[in-house]
Amino acid sequence: MESAKHAGDVAVAVSKAYGVETMFTLSGGHVFPLYDGAVHEGMRILDVRHEQSAVFAAEATARLTRKPGLAVLTAGPGITNGVSGIATAHFNGSPVVVMGGRAPQSRWGSGALQEMDHPPLLGPITKLSFTASGADSIGQDVESAFRTAVAPQRGPVFLDFYMDHLFAPSPAHEVHTQSPSPLEPDPDDLAAIARLLSEAERPVLVYGSDVWMDRAEEAARDFAETWRLPVIPNGQGRGILPAGHELLVTRARSVAFSQADLVIVIGTPLDFRLGYGLFGGKDGAPARVVHIADAPSQLATHLQPAAKAAGDLSVVLWSLGAACGDAGVKPSSYASWLSTLSEAAAAAIEGDAELLAADTDPIHPMRIYGELGKVLADDAVVIGDGGDFVSYAGKYVEPRQPGNWLDPGPYGCLGTGLGYSIAARLARPSSQVVLLLGDGAAGFSLMDVDTLVRHRLPVVMICGNNGMWGLEKHPMQFLYGYDVAADLQPQCRYDQVVTALGGGGELVTKPSEIGPALRRAFDSGIPYMVNIATDPQIAYPRNTTGI
Repeated sequence: MESAKHAGDVAVAVSKAYGVETMFTLSGGHVFPLYDGAVHEGMRILDVRHEQSAVFAAEATARLTRKPGLAVLTAGPGITNGVSGIATAHFNGSPVVVMGGRAPQSRWGSGALQEMDHPPLLGPITKLSFTASGADSIGQDVESAFRTAVAPQRGPVFLDFYMDHLFAPSPAHEVHTQSPSPLEPDPDDLAAIARLLSEAERPVLVYGSDVWMDRAEEAARDFAETWRLPVIPNGQGRGILPAGHELLVTRARSVAFSQADLVIVIGTPLDFRLGYGLFGGKDGAPARVVHIADAPSQLATHLQPAAKAAGDLSVVLWSLGAACGDAGVKPSSYASWLSTLSEAAAAAIEGDAELLAADTDPIHPMRIYGELGKVLADDAVVIGDGGDFVSYAGKYVEPRQPGNWLDPGPYGCLGTGLGYSIAARLARPSSQVVLLLGDGAAGFSLMDVDTLVRHRLPVVMICGNNGMWGLEKHPMQFLYGYDVAADLQPQCRYDQVVTALGGGGELVTKPSEIGPALRRAFDSGIPYMVNIATDPQIAYPRNTTGI
């Protein structure tokens, strides 16, 4: 007869059954049995320097691999330090399970170290937040956490354990992993969308992160190509149509959204990134809007779309294609519109060529992206963590493959970069991993370069260093004629921080130095920062602050 396992063993065994390969954590005594379980069960433990990085790493793992990520946080401050990461996972719809320690039940209420009732704090930013009921039920409780995290619409789940329960014997748990049954869309909803397409003259498709997360990238590409529809990607929708694809009109975004008569948004919210779902209106009526999501709970409620549908996004797109055929949609109908957008995109690309090669001193941020484009491999993972500097990345870095772009998402939390980089190096061991940091964002998580060094995880970091909080300084000067709390050290040596922590780096102050520095970084085989001093007078030309 097999001897009883302790609860930490069981929790880790269930996690492995759901595809978890790495436990991201920062050491804490409340969760020692989970570490012991990882040792027994052969799960990698990757320890970081701040709990936020553990959760960000788990979230990026989920977004890159489309399997659930796991973070383990010790009680009290360990868990509160992870709140921003959990909130980011919530807004991104990332299937992450966060396991927390909890003061012993035998001492509960008597003032034990870091005694705190965590689930009520995390309830608003999780799909489920609860305390395991006992050692005997831990296997079932952990399976419930993972099953909930991966069900549409995906998202984070928090589960904590009384410390004495974790140390106690617990029966082995037989896991019955099942993929959630695909949610079938309403055929009438799809027929309504197809009718709108048959009536449209200037349609635009927007593909968001959930198209990738729902494994619908093949269906999405086929739908766009079959019906000859122009596409603008959003978030992890980037790369579904690779850079250079004839239907990809990212660089004509303004023309597309202002002149469209129908915008079909799939797999992303109608939030500030998309003008809250208000399109068209230039020289005509506002565009009709269609919203398609992977679950009914994700459909917009702040406006009434012309049509909407919810379901497994592959099923939605394949079925919508059939409905378009029934509705008599003609791909040739949009040829003139597509030509207009292609010409606008080509003109924008041509217009940017000068600044992407600018020899100005101080360095124009666009020159960095001009040089980066020359050295990025097709399978490079590009991570953005910053404001103004990273905004350029969204415009000038066009992935060639899906699933290789990470930014903080709609929650806009800075400090994701190092955690995301850790996860990216593990998930894509043979790919370039490039972290684009604003100098403001660098201050949130740069200490976790130590984690990259200790775990031998080479990452190229590029810091756009303009010595300020650019996203705040310029607007504040516009509003008030002055600014406060917006300055950082000019040419601060963040590269020397990386070097001091065991990596490599250099400061770049001349445009001609950027390309050679990037090549040295990629060739180094270690965590390496190229710290580039950019012109503080240059602000990214944005139309909205998202407020």
